[in-house]
Amino acid sequence: MKKSRCAAIVLAGGRGKRMGMTQSKMYLLIHGRPVLYYSLNVFEKSGLIDDVILIAGKGQISYCRREIVEKYGFQKVKAVVEGGAERYHSVWEGLRVLEKEYGMDGYIFIHDGARPFINDEILDRAYQEVCRSRACVVGMPVKDTIKITDEKGCVRMTPNRSLVWQVQTPQVFASELIIPAYREVIKKEKELLEQGIQITDDAMVVENVCGCPIHLVEGSYGNLKITTPEDLEIAGIFAERQS
Repeated sequence: MKKSRCAAIVLAGGRGKRMGMTQSKMYLLIHGRPVLYYSLNVFEKSGLIDDVILIAGKGQISYCRREIVEKYGFQKVKAVVEGGAERYHSVWEGLRVLEKEYGMDGYIFIHDGARPFINDEILDRAYQEVCRSRACVVGMPVKDTIKITDEKGCVRMTPNRSLVWQVQTPQVFASELIIPAYREVIKKEKELLEQGIQITDDAMVVENVCGCPIHLVEGSYGNLKITTPEDLEIAGIFAERQS
């Protein structure tokens, strides 16, 4: 079976507010290398991924090119573009580049650069699933009991833990599905916000526009997102084990 073209959009614009920082958490060091380096390195070496579009924060394009792409020799990074106000705006900027370059061909992996520990096994599972279903999201079953509360913080319900997953990235879609879906969301952005719909991940775009089933694919409990100082400490332990 011939492999379809696969591109990755890597989001690197997070400011790290919960880290107590004003600069991007993507440039914090884990064993001497930036957080962003690790996921880009996996995509660079992957036999699945053909091209990468890197989404930088405001005013960070030159820095990303010089200190990340050129410094570490990432040949698959075909463009570094500035992101938007919200995550979905940033993804849309990457999708526009890919549509112009490749049209609606192949599959698109959308990944948060703050998740440094993706691996080839995760990418392969996601690729196999997206070839079958056109839309899939990496995640893991939750370990803890989850409570749904009301606005006052009182418990309203306890969902069945066996049915609850913690969503990760990459989230992977057929280009012909995700690009038109995002175009429609951008077009109807004001209407969605007025309805109280906040787009927090890419699957929500497909859910709201297409009604297409989103299949869950096993990621890894090690595929953590760097959000707090404690996460950075844990990441250091993971990186040491892998070295």
